[in-house]
Amino acid sequence: MADTAAARRQSPGFLLLYALASAGGAIAYVPFLTIWLPGRMTELVGTADVQALGYTTFFGAIGASAGGIFFGWLSDRTHNRRGWVLAGLGLSLLLLLLVPLARDVWTLVGVIIAWQLALNMMLGPLAAWAGDLVPDEQKGLLGGLLAFSPALGAWSGALVTWPGLVSGEGRLAVIALLVAGAVLPVLLFGRPRTFPELTAPPAHFQDASPRRPTGPAIRMWLARLLVQIAEAALFAYLYFWFRSIDPAMNDNEKARIFGIALSLAIPIALIGGRWADRNDRPFLPLVVSAAVSAAGMIGMAFSAEIDMAKASYLAFGTATTVFLSLHTSQTLRILPRSDRRGRDLGIFNLTNTVPSLIMPWLTISLVPGFGYDALFLLLAGLTAIAVLLLATMPRPR
Repeated sequence: MADTAAARRQSPGFLLLYALASAGGAIAYVPFLTIWLPGRMTELVGTADVQALGYTTFFGAIGASAGGIFFGWLSDRTHNRRGWVLAGLGLSLLLLLLVPLARDVWTLVGVIIAWQLALNMMLGPLAAWAGDLVPDEQKGLLGGLLAFSPALGAWSGALVTWPGLVSGEGRLAVIALLVAGAVLPVLLFGRPRTFPELTAPPAHFQDASPRRPTGPAIRMWLARLLVQIAEAALFAYLYFWFRSIDPAMNDNEKARIFGIALSLAIPIALIGGRWADRNDRPFLPLVVSAAVSAAGMIGMAFSAEIDMAKASYLAFGTATTVFLSLHTSQTLRILPRSDRRGRDLGIFNLTNTVPSLIMPWLTISLVPGFGYDALFLLLAGLTAIAVLLLATMPRPR
């Protein structure tokens, strides 16, 4: 009986290797985009670095969005996720090492766009691969393991900037080695069990009926978009908000609070994911974490002193990371077409890039005239809508 149950579950070894590979994506872009690239922009254009970085971020987001959909679709058509992951890994690492050769802004922008396309050649098929191989009964556990990704991204940034450990010129090479070390093990040593039912096209789609998204898929997409808008705003403006409350707060303390939130999310996501698997309640942890996230933002809006501000941000940051990790895995169960999984996940990836286009306008419209408290209350309201969307969603059969 135990052997039969084990045969219906993916091996723990593969799940761990897969989670490590997924973290390779965060290791690739977090230290590069948040640490190396801003410094390089300053070297190239001096005081115009903020504007130049904005252009780079904007066009890079477009490249990431297009790459996620296109290469996810290609991996659907070729039925070869592993090959696309390997090709994207090699090409993205090569482009990463070529970035320092760009001697002007627009060359750098072009290389960044190419790098984003290559990175999503790896990440799009990698995300779809989990849907091919992880049964619904383990998707909560998978989501918990995916909570390691943002934490490892932040820790890798701390590693490559450790004083005296890596020279400025050698940081990208170290990042490339870390990414390769995270992704290659699952490609070389992963021996997953196969589940044909996870990749078989649904019977009612085998005719020429329209390919329309389902109600749960639309709800999940909108809920993630709303939460991601709040996450993007806090990621971009956390530094300035803390400074407005306590000008004496140093950068190391800000970074430490950010790291603590990401680290606390790991055990909470693992526990919540396992609970969802055992009780067949895949969406309840999403509802709870989104509600805590909204409460954290309300606390931030009314924070007048630094200790309350820190506690409120920890509640928000931890709950949001838990939500995004578990949402990623549970999305796999509600996509309408298993044979279009890569393409559909690419469309879901728009919830990661579109907020970067929406968030600056919200901030510019609210903060100068009404302050951060108005911004946080609006974001809390958006997150509350996400709570309602998920709380009223029918349970899967």
